[in-house]
Amino acid sequence: MDIRSWFEDDSTDTESSAVSDAEGDESSATAETTYKKHSERHDPSNCYPNCDVNVWLRSCEQEIVEPIAGEVRGVVPEWLNGSLLRNGPGSLKVGDMTFNHLFDSSALLHRFNIENGHVTYQCRFLKSDAYKKNKAAQRIVVTEFGTSAAPDPCHTIFHRIAAIFGKPGENVSDNAMISIYPFGDEYFTFTESPIIHRIDPETLETEAKLNLSDYVGIVNHTSHPHVMSDGTVYNLGMSVTKTGPTYTIICFPNGEHMFENARIVASVPARWKFHPGYMHTFGITENFFVVVEQPLSVSVPHMLVSQIKNEPMVSSMKWFEKQQTYIYLLDRDTGELKHTFHAEPFFYLHIINQYEKDGHVVLDICCYKDPAMLNCMYVDTMKNMQQNPDYARMFRGRPLRFVLPLNYEESLKRSSSVFSASKSWTGLMKRLSVGDDLDADDSLTLKNLVTLEGMSATAYIMPDSTIFCKPELLCNLGCETPRIYYEEHLGREYRYFYAISSDVDASNPGTLIKVDVLNKTRLTWCEENCYPSEPIFVPAPDPQSEDDGVVLAAMVWGRDEENRVGLLVLDGKTFTELARSEFETPGPVPKCLHGWFQSSTSKKSQ
Repeated sequence: MDIRSWFEDDSTDTESSAVSDAEGDESSATAETTYKKHSERHDPSNCYPNCDVNVWLRSCEQEIVEPIAGEVRGVVPEWLNGSLLRNGPGSLKVGDMTFNHLFDSSALLHRFNIENGHVTYQCRFLKSDAYKKNKAAQRIVVTEFGTSAAPDPCHTIFHRIAAIFGKPGENVSDNAMISIYPFGDEYFTFTESPIIHRIDPETLETEAKLNLSDYVGIVNHTSHPHVMSDGTVYNLGMSVTKTGPTYTIICFPNGEHMFENARIVASVPARWKFHPGYMHTFGITENFFVVVEQPLSVSVPHMLVSQIKNEPMVSSMKWFEKQQTYIYLLDRDTGELKHTFHAEPFFYLHIINQYEKDGHVVLDICCYKDPAMLNCMYVDTMKNMQQNPDYARMFRGRPLRFVLPLNYEESLKRSSSVFSASKSWTGLMKRLSVGDDLDADDSLTLKNLVTLEGMSATAYIMPDSTIFCKPELLCNLGCETPRIYYEEHLGREYRYFYAISSDVDASNPGTLIKVDVLNKTRLTWCEENCYPSEPIFVPAPDPQSEDDGVVLAAMVWGRDEENRVGLLVLDGKTFTELARSEFETPGPVPKCLHGWFQSSTSKKSQ
């Protein structure tokens, strides 16, 4: 089945609102599309009556510095003690100005502290340089992902040209509003610039700013590093070399001087010298680093021009709709590229998990047909989504499984003679590259290299000796911000992941999802007008199974309940509610993105 068919179909495993899947304008015939604001108003209607997108558009008006106590309903497990730390959009307003994109919003940190069955809540803005400069000027003076800074009469075009040659990270926003990760016993906020901020996990105070380009030769890195069981941290960055941009894996060895001892341990060149791929995350298995190069790129020439013109980063992003996705496996011991696989073009932000099994690498990703969902997060587009019948289709994603065969050398040799005798290989390659299914004649020419039992994903050697992979569907629901039992199953075979629904046209868009990837089944939790965030699994002491523990999620409510926030505790096995704690706040609380659970018994936890 074509990947795109999963994104065009309105049907899901749950009841959806009656929304027509109207076909929008087809992509242009050129191979390159520039992603711009998409916010034109459609004919008035109420396309998504169950979805209140305003939970993302709120602005926090008052920090809660001192923890406030919440009312607990149900029973919090006795063993559950620690802090759920959260990061995400906090305020779209600066003076009389408003940011254009959700990713521009000032970072707001949240903390739910659980102690002996009681829960407290607090929130504070990340005191980044961007936040402090904007607040002092009472206008937007730092360019963000989708918003240009207000013109500064003191800065001429020559200032902007000089800034291009400055140190990486110096002339980009340090508004690290995406995620939180531990380095040893310290916690840092992340975005995709090389700037991270150390925060106090108890007070949420911003303590220090670090530019990772001071320690290792990178110009950016992903928002989602991986924390290993021994405390070592890996991340994917980009370096600029004599031969062009290169994707690099950075290792921060656990110890007293993690940043000073950082080093590049693996690398692979970007396929396009002037258009490196946009990277938000990466994967890791026992023997490989997994780098997925989607055909969404950042145009280096345009980025240089945009700095001179004071344009936001999003203006430099290009989608090459006719180019395939590349999946690279880098050897963790040598750092060398060992395998390259091809797949249909798709867009992604998050990898669910990846692992090796019987000569294969299994790779699970939350995929989209294209990056239109980035357009969906423009503030104007979100405000107008109820009048946009195409919004749900633009945002539609599905979790897909790719299976990458590692032992293909003999098949590669045999395929050379087969294809040399075949008269139809050109048509065959075209059919596979656009996602068409194989017919009977194709099956005689191609051999599926995937031999794992129970897997319907396929991989074929193409006439040009590339290996083309077609995925299988894990769950017919939109799944985002996926989490697993991280400590035990990162890079290892696993059975369950947890996610939030990304289907705005669902009967309840605020659904939490538990997916069984073995049996392709799922459990859901939802409550009317309630919008939980990324679910984080916390294992029970001495867990007896992969799902023996609890799932934690921050909650906000829609419509007129903007001054309300909560913490939800679900049973990991049954996915039913064990407890919750709700708080009345002095001002609006926006929905958050990512976070980390810090156990009271261990400085480093999930």
